[in-house]
Amino acid sequence: MKYFFFLLLAVFCFSCSKSFEEKCFVNDDNKDIITYQEQKPYTILEIVQNKPQYLQIVSLKKFRSFKKDSMAYSKNFQTYQADEKYLNDQKTLFADFDEKFFGQFRYSSQQISDKISYTLGENALGYWLLEIKNNNPRAYFLGLSYSHYYFNKVQDSQIVKDDFLQIEGSFVKTASNFALRGREFTSIGDGKLFKIKLNDLTRDSDQDGYNDIFENSFGLDRNEKDTDGDGIDDFNDHNPLFKSEKNKFTELYEDLISQHLGIVKENLDKMPYFFLPYETDCDYFKNINPDAKVLIMPTDKSKQPYYVQVTDIFNGGYSKIKKDDKNPNLFYIHESGGGGIIDYSAEFKNRVWILKNIGGVVS
Repeated sequence: MKYFFFLLLAVFCFSCSKSFEEKCFVNDDNKDIITYQEQKPYTILEIVQNKPQYLQIVSLKKFRSFKKDSMAYSKNFQTYQADEKYLNDQKTLFADFDEKFFGQFRYSSQQISDKISYTLGENALGYWLLEIKNNNPRAYFLGLSYSHYYFNKVQDSQIVKDDFLQIEGSFVKTASNFALRGREFTSIGDGKLFKIKLNDLTRDSDQDGYNDIFENSFGLDRNEKDTDGDGIDDFNDHNPLFKSEKNKFTELYEDLISQHLGIVKENLDKMPYFFLPYETDCDYFKNINPDAKVLIMPTDKSKQPYYVQVTDIFNGGYSKIKKDDKNPNLFYIHESGGGGIIDYSAEFKNRVWILKNIGGVVS
């Protein structure tokens, strides 16, 4: 009986290790080609049916159209000189926010009310309300996908009024523009006022520094400061969804991520709202402790939070690892991004990874 138990245990462990192996390693390059799948745009009805409960939508009789607003904004980037002037003007206009938030956002629609400064912020994850109160900065995630909602760069009214955040804008659909390495927006419904009660927006049930809407949007526990239970609260955890481990393959992914950051670690520690989102099922990747903050999602869309499912937040990623046929310390991995795919060789030598760019595809 004891022999049979150990036999079952051995079979179970073998199946687990095989599953782990399949999640992280690939034997054939053709089995792990990274492809982009364009999401089908939502209709207005689908956007409204799937809107968050905390969002109120009002149709306006008088409004600034998407075309007028977006064309006026795009003129700022038609020439190098215009681009440089606009960026310098923005730095001057939003100097207080840029100092407090350390360049984590693009800003628009500044407002000072009752000695509290507000502005709308946007980063790779989406839209935020930024606040400076008593010299303390806070950012509140709106949970409204830029795949569905467009906020006018010019707001005709105050954005915070009568205990509401209220933003004029449009329903939109988006499509990738690989020539511009970005996304194109098309209005499918102008003249909307999007309203959220400040109490709903600013609620932070676990007092960890991230509002509940943010935590719900990305799968964190809004009732627990330390989602992954590693002893580090979410606000200070560089990988808040998974406990970090240290081994040579977690270090490989950490090295791959760090080489493109261009920001020193001391500055990254001051950027709690700057996240790099990735999709993976590999435990080595999940258990990293990188210099920058990461949000790691499963590759199965149905297992992702709704916000992530409908918002194209992933700007790149890394493939599974391919082992070299002869050298047990040599591996290969692909990196995808806006510019295409880069192929790396990665050799683990003297307890350090040596990465070499060995080719790729430019899109």
